[in-house]
Amino acid sequence: MKKYTVYIEQDEDGVFVGSVPNIPGCYSQGNTIDELMQNMHEVITLAVRNTDIDVATGNFVGIQTMAVSV
Repeated sequence: MKKYTVYIEQDEDGVFVGSVPNIPGCYSQGNTIDELMQNMHEVITLAVRNTDIDVATGNFVGIQTMAVSV
């Protein structure tokens, strides 16, 4: 069993949007985080099944928020 990092954001309509950065085109959405994670499980399973590359390389280090004055 491999583990994948899912980035989760919430759009302006309140919908949760998730993506897996090391799998190109791997994203989904849901009205709740539970629904999103179920959808992401399906998308990851399909994406990994349909690719020949090892998408689980590298370790997730973290995310930081940065404020920039413009």
